[in-house]
Amino acid sequence: MKRNIVLLDIIFYVLFPLFIWHFIRDFIGDYYAMLLSSVPGILYSVYRFFELKRINFFGIFILVTLMIETLIDVLAGSSLQLLWNNVFYAAAMSLFFLSSVFIKKPITLYFGLDFAELQGYDRHFSKCLYKQKRIFLVFQLITLVFALRSGVLAIVKACLILKYGVEAFDKGIILRQAFSWIMTGITVAGFFYIGKIIYTSPDLIKKAEKEMEEKISKST
Repeated sequence: MKRNIVLLDIIFYVLFPLFIWHFIRDFIGDYYAMLLSSVPGILYSVYRFFELKRINFFGIFILVTLMIETLIDVLAGSSLQLLWNNVFYAAAMSLFFLSSVFIKKPITLYFGLDFAELQGYDRHFSKCLYKQKRIFLVFQLITLVFALRSGVLAIVKACLILKYGVEAFDKGIILRQAFSWIMTGITVAGFFYIGKIIYTSPDLIKKAEKEMEEKISKST
């Protein structure tokens, strides 16, 4: 599945929703077509969640956000309100990511801990390593980009709704997936850069190991 992930993303997040919107909306109406168009993506996301075969922060984050997105869609009551709810949700996510940067607990750092643990690295040691200034700054920047992405998405979606009304729905689908791929690219690049910092800076590893030993000695 990993080799075909881009193709599957296109099918479940773009093609199925667009097909339902353009060919089924005339039979069931705009609002129910919007709700139905989200079903393939929800099922696909749940499948990818359980494919990890491990409960971690990243998996829980994906599942919780998926549940919230589904809930606000179901509670919208109308097609136009559903679109506006998505704008408000994107704005809220922007503030969520931004607040994690301000309190110096960037969400992407915890994603990184999950990925490192899946690779067999000790989570506590990785946390000490990621808290080193040079590495921590990169996590802050990646999370800031996440916040900007959600904020820009909210603004653009609002502009599309004001201009096209419910017809902005299909444009929002394509826009959201494009932003998602851009964020994936930035995140991967960021993690590669972090890996480069770690590889070229053995002093950071030694410092993290020393901090780890001090924590262990204090707890015993």
